[in-house]
Amino acid sequence: MTQPVKVRNILLGSDRPKLAVPITGRTTTALLRQLKPIVAEKPDLVEWRIDYFADVTDREKLITAGQQIRQTLGDIALLTTFRTQGEGGALLLPDEAAYFEICRAVIAGHFTDALDVERYHDEAAVKQTVKAAHEQKVVIVMSNHDFQATPSAAEIVARLTSMAEFGADVPKIAVMPQSVEDVLTLLTATNQVHQTLDQPVITMSMGDLGKVSRVAGEVFGSCLSFATVGAGSAPGQIALDRLRPMLQALKLN
Repeated sequence: MTQPVKVRNILLGSDRPKLAVPITGRTTTALLRQLKPIVAEKPDLVEWRIDYFADVTDREKLITAGQQIRQTLGDIALLTTFRTQGEGGALLLPDEAAYFEICRAVIAGHFTDALDVERYHDEAAVKQTVKAAHEQKVVIVMSNHDFQATPSAAEIVARLTSMAEFGADVPKIAVMPQSVEDVLTLLTATNQVHQTLDQPVITMSMGDLGKVSRVAGEVFGSCLSFATVGAGSAPGQIALDRLRPMLQALKLN
């Protein structure tokens, strides 16, 4: 039985899938400009992709920008994500330590409601980051992304289950389909973990083939879908003003 997770004013894992919109500006000015039309559309959550932010490794500038974003968002929830280059991100870091230093800066900045932590890094450092986030009441979305292929359903289930065991509040996986069968694999795995894990999960099959997975989350068990207002951050994302009525039309009674 899924236990919903509160992220600011929303409950992930309750009712229809919530809608997130990414921001990818390189400067604070660009980010705030990007946010204006997004805030007007009132998504459930904004994901700040800090791997696009030019000053991401400058702790003070990162925190200052985050606090300005927080103020601009009002009551909209914020998920902060550094996506490493190996999982589709925009910036190559020199080492693992740099990744976890950025995560620590985000937690210390007290501006985010949730933090994305990639599962497949040094296991001790992942667990320490989860602990530090939870001490500050920051929700952990633990993630894994495969931009080349779709693993077997058993492997997808194993990865999501591992994230839950590592303390994730919300396990997340995104995979790339090469066939319709791959999309079905992702949806099958999503349904399986939805039936077995207490945590709400986020799953998606990327690209055009996988768009159906971004729409059908309520049926199969994915609690969040990523949409766009302007620039997107991953292949297959659908415009918010198109995705919102689709989810409403597919709402389960």
